[in-house]
Amino acid sequence: MKWIKFKIKTLTEAEDIIISTLYDIGLEGAQIEDKIPLTAWEKEQMFVDIPPVSLEDDGIAYLSFFVEEKEDGSLEVNGENTDRETIMRSIEQELEDLRMFMDIGEGTITIEETEDIDWINNWKEFFHQFYIDDLLVIPSWEDVKEEDQGKKILHIDPGTAFGTGMHETTQLCIRQIKKFLTSDTVLLDVGCGSGILAIVALMYGAKRAVGTDLDPCAVEAVRQNMEDNGIPEDDFKMMIGNIITEKEIQDKVGYMCYDIVVANILADVLVELTPVITKHIKKGGIYITSGIIQGKEEMVINAITEAGLNVIEVTHQGEWASVTARME
Repeated sequence: MKWIKFKIKTLTEAEDIIISTLYDIGLEGAQIEDKIPLTAWEKEQMFVDIPPVSLEDDGIAYLSFFVEEKEDGSLEVNGENTDRETIMRSIEQELEDLRMFMDIGEGTITIEETEDIDWINNWKEFFHQFYIDDLLVIPSWEDVKEEDQGKKILHIDPGTAFGTGMHETTQLCIRQIKKFLTSDTVLLDVGCGSGILAIVALMYGAKRAVGTDLDPCAVEAVRQNMEDNGIPEDDFKMMIGNIITEKEIQDKVGYMCYDIVVANILADVLVELTPVITKHIKKGGIYITSGIIQGKEEMVINAITEAGLNVIEVTHQGEWASVTARME
């Protein structure tokens, strides 16, 4: 499969209007390359494990639009067959019209051919092995270096369910889990994703783990990551469903039977989850929350306190917080 990429060099302040304008002529799904740092709100909404590299904004942006080329060499836009030259002229005309009332910078256009774009796997070039304290996290497409042989190693691939350990919130959770973990720990991970938190807990000696997630894609990601790390099937059970609203999931998870419950979810969801999750935690058990962006920490603390738990520690990394509480 061949794709034709129309790439426009413009200004960051013109991104939105150009994308909107070209959408009207049938070019959709723009790829944006710029150096604008993400806002706290954007980071919360995206909540991805592979953060972009922060560089100083130079005001320049590149917008790329991809159109699939058919076997006869034609391109289909808006349900009609056309060609590169026609699309190029349409883009040029739209950009010239925009220049009449705003600065779009160079507004130059280049055309490239791209074979078999692998949208799922291209991001792998940005994910490499790294340490979380004494734990080496390594993806399947990299080898363990000679100097790292014998160290505690987590083999993890996110698949289509995020969770590699790069995100600050994941690292906050891992540190808290290690702090309160014992050989008798039974752990529940709400929103387990790729299973990284439960797998790490088992690697550090937890007795058993259970995970829940809303995304069916998490099932295969968890299965593969368990296999890669030698985790026996009986040690980690996961299920798909909403523990906040589904009584069936609550029953399957079990009541008053967890030494540690960890929830690396967004703050608004934690507020809903907390009064429900208390019936699953043992007396004296630990509740670890993260995914709390700067400015929402107090909201989560209030929800935890109102649910009858005692906040024992708040930790921070970057713009994120983790709140740890005990069931009294």
